[in-house]
Amino acid sequence: METAEVVVGTGPLAAGDMVAVARYGAKVRIDDHALEQIAKARTVIEGLAHAEIPHYGVSTGFGALATRHIAPELRAQLQRSLVRSHAAGSGPEVEPEVVRALTLLRLSTLATGRTGVKVDTAQAYAGLLNAGLTPVVHEYGSLGCSGDLAPLAHVALAVMGEGKVREADGTLRDAAEALAAHGLAPVVLAEKEGLALINGTDGMLGMLVLALADLDRLLKTADIAAAMSVEGQLGTDRVFAADLQALRPHPGQAAAAANLRAVLADSAIVASHRGPECNRVQDAYSLRCSPQVHGAARDTVAHAATVAGRELAAAIDNPVVLPDGRVESNGNFHGAPVGYVLDFLAIAIADVASISERRTDRFLDVARNHGLNAFLADDPGVDSGHMIAQYTQAAIVSELKRLAVPASVDSIPSSAMQEDHVSMGWSAARKLRKAVDGLQRVLAVEILTAARALDLRAPLQPAPATAAVRRELRAHVEGPGTDRHLAPEIEYSVQLVADRTYLSAVEAVTGPLS
Repeated sequence: METAEVVVGTGPLAAGDMVAVARYGAKVRIDDHALEQIAKARTVIEGLAHAEIPHYGVSTGFGALATRHIAPELRAQLQRSLVRSHAAGSGPEVEPEVVRALTLLRLSTLATGRTGVKVDTAQAYAGLLNAGLTPVVHEYGSLGCSGDLAPLAHVALAVMGEGKVREADGTLRDAAEALAAHGLAPVVLAEKEGLALINGTDGMLGMLVLALADLDRLLKTADIAAAMSVEGQLGTDRVFAADLQALRPHPGQAAAAANLRAVLADSAIVASHRGPECNRVQDAYSLRCSPQVHGAARDTVAHAATVAGRELAAAIDNPVVLPDGRVESNGNFHGAPVGYVLDFLAIAIADVASISERRTDRFLDVARNHGLNAFLADDPGVDSGHMIAQYTQAAIVSELKRLAVPASVDSIPSSAMQEDHVSMGWSAARKLRKAVDGLQRVLAVEILTAARALDLRAPLQPAPATAAVRRELRAHVEGPGTDRHLAPEIEYSVQLVADRTYLSAVEAVTGPLS
């Protein structure tokens, strides 16, 4: 993927730009006008720092300690102490692409000129990203309100030259040592800055945008898998006709049905049982209703993308510096809008995976697979075929159902009841990442199984598009035969889902899928 420079501060950050920086290492630059706005807001904060009236985050403590007025000589220590104390994460390290995403999104908010940080502080975030340094952030620590506090604090700690970072090659280093090696100076935080660096929904938003990028690929792949199952199980494509789908005008359903028609076009297998002699009146729901389920998931993704777009345009901090110079407290750091759609996507993923597993299972049952061997085995009884591949799918689908339980309906009070309602959006995002991976694996097993079934339908030939998928798989995985070690074949299929090989093979035949 092209990793051209991403300019921050010219307007809302584009989702594609965030993915380019987070996942593919694109460089970052702050727009010159944005630098002017950052400096202008900093002037406001410096004025308040010398005012007699206390201002939250500038000359007071934080959270439940906001009633304490902090003397000027202690304010630099106040900001350092805030970051150090809030960098309290625990558990496994968070993936580098997530940390890069939340670092970029915090920079995007700093570049709005609404936070009051120094120009050098904003530039330090760009420098960290461009050097390929990823602060060590831990799994647990965010309640998704007052921002993703602990994760963002670990990033702020790194720009202060404290804590640990990983180099682009994964090497773990002390932050101070790594900054020096890349010619970067640690930041000395001044009034308001520590607060500005940790108050945002950046972690959960970053994971949402990454998931949306993955789901664009996976839902198209789900349509490919469904088409292969319809074909391999001697199903009909008539139910996917555009006029039938238009009777229920959901845009996602129409797109999924169009993809199924395109992928099944010119299939000799489908044509072989299309005549009046065919007594198959209608297919099982898992085949016939694929556009309805995949389409509902698409519409859910579209709604989530709308929310993500609004959030990418936001300036989230507390307090904020308004264009007229006022500095006001607010609650924009609450993660509810993001948390809800993160949970909604996990529900949709569980259902798409569930219908995929049902389609796969039909291949394996002689009562339902229309003339294929039990479990697609070479010699059923001696061989087990894909019996346990379906078990693997079933185990993942069961896990996906547990991951679909919403995190955003939970709340737990914190900070001596000052922060008495929280979003748990970070938790929703963490489980969504697991769900995306699970869906990828379930679809890979369906395609692996459907490809074997298409082989077994010979001499009838599949559609050009599904044949292209089978050809990519067969470059590494042999066709039907006696039982082999199945796990490596599943993992190879997973890789072909993940790297878009299956999708690219189909689109080379059909053109871009919807």
